[in-house]
Amino acid sequence: MKIHEYQAKAILARHGVPVPRGEVAFNATEAGEIARRLGGHIVVVKAQIHAGGRGKGGGVKLARSSDEAESLARAMIGMTLVTHQTGPEGRVVSRVLVEEGLAMDRELYLSVVLDRSSGKPVLMASAAGGMDIEEVAAHTPEKIVRAYIEPGVGVVAFQARAIGFAIGLTGPQVNKLVKLVAALYDAFVAADASMIEINPLVVTAAGDLLALDAKMNFDDNALYRHQDIRDLRDLGEEDPLEIEASKFSLNYIHLDGNIGCMVNGAGLAMATMDIIKLAGGEPANFLDVGGGANAEQIKNAFRILMSDKNVKAVLINIFGGILRCDVLAQGVIGAVRELGVPVPIVIRMEGTNVDEGKRLLRESGMNFSTADSMDEAATKVVQLAG
Repeated sequence: MKIHEYQAKAILARHGVPVPRGEVAFNATEAGEIARRLGGHIVVVKAQIHAGGRGKGGGVKLARSSDEAESLARAMIGMTLVTHQTGPEGRVVSRVLVEEGLAMDRELYLSVVLDRSSGKPVLMASAAGGMDIEEVAAHTPEKIVRAYIEPGVGVVAFQARAIGFAIGLTGPQVNKLVKLVAALYDAFVAADASMIEINPLVVTAAGDLLALDAKMNFDDNALYRHQDIRDLRDLGEEDPLEIEASKFSLNYIHLDGNIGCMVNGAGLAMATMDIIKLAGGEPANFLDVGGGANAEQIKNAFRILMSDKNVKAVLINIFGGILRCDVLAQGVIGAVRELGVPVPIVIRMEGTNVDEGKRLLRESGMNFSTADSMDEAATKVVQLAG
């Protein structure tokens, strides 16, 4: 789950991470009032969407008066903001963050992310703040410094000091970074976050360090422990089909292709998407119905697949373990009869009761295509998708 910048900053501030003064506004009048409360001088108006690159897309503007802040907010709220992370369709801006302007001396990068290869959180920093960290990693990886955190120990002060000196901070600034990093990691652990990214972390003209931007992602499996964070979810920023799928415990991610995928197991689902690509096709989604799916879930999965108008064919790839092949076949037959699925369906299944499942499909009187291997299934579905 993702949240907005202003929400992330509120969480960080509660744990002691210094952030600029600012408030969120849902209309232009509120933006003007916030600017006046901040002193009526220079403020920054920042569009709030779940995507980076907002400044390049026109979603971050400087206002030199409260009236200008109100005017900028009026133009921003309701606009479709397109960045390199939103795709060409963009995102509609429903709110803006109005923040005090700062006299900045340097822009740095700082984050805590979960490194799955080491099984530890890793603290990453760079003197090249304000840039896309992916670009820095690709072209100047030596500018990124890392410190791996032992989960049972936490951040040790010498790690933060070493990072501070590596990115060019002075002695007093390094001392401030030590406190900031400790607070950042405290927020990371307390919120069950999978990532906290501050880009940029600014050094002001007075030598202070503040989180000028903040991005937080959370472990969905831990959200049951954090009702306050769950309440921050903005459904307007999420794909409607993904929201619908979550209601039925279906793991669904919408993609841009035209071949719908229904698979049980995340690993098999990713392999299925890969083999579709290898056969020259484009998957329209990632969909893991889970090992214990029943006929009702299969029907709901079909309904969600068919809600994507780009889908021209469906590939069902099931390994029958907990979900037996005959139960899958019954669910597919029932769903197609009830929903009237208008596109070709290719089914490849192996495992428990596979012969019975294939018999049910043959005798259903429906025009299913079956395959005995993933290669065969992928080739067939790509051909049928045209």
